[in-house]
Amino acid sequence: MSACPICRKPAIPEFRPFCSKRCADIDLNRWLSDRYVVPGADEDEENPPSTDFGRE
Repeated sequence: MSACPICRKPAIPEFRPFCSKRCADIDLNRWLSDRYVVPGADEDEENPPSTDFGRE
């Protein structure tokens, strides 16, 4: 069994990879409050952002 990424207790199948709903909720809160960030590519001249939103 793997360890819960929040508290390191053994994970249980119902909340995998967490050990409880509490730890799952802590993780969700960290994502929603921007504590976790997935790195992305920097925007540059080679890949500019789209400017044609809403055009048909």
